[in-house]
Amino acid sequence: MKNLKLKAARAALDLSQQDLADKVGVSRQTINAIEKGDYNPTIKLCLAICKALGKTLDELFWEDE
Repeated sequence: MKNLKLKAARAALDLSQQDLADKVGVSRQTINAIEKGDYNPTIKLCLAICKALGKTLDELFWEDE
């Protein structure tokens, strides 16, 4: 499932995928794969992304039914 909440939060801060990747220590391709729903990140990576974007786990990764 695509993570549009992550993409929107990143865009709201005017960060490119590469900018976010640099902040959390992964490749741009990893951020792209998470946004496309092709990669399920570890909880450690989820927390790093949340911290970088100023969001909570629920705000970025919880799937509404």
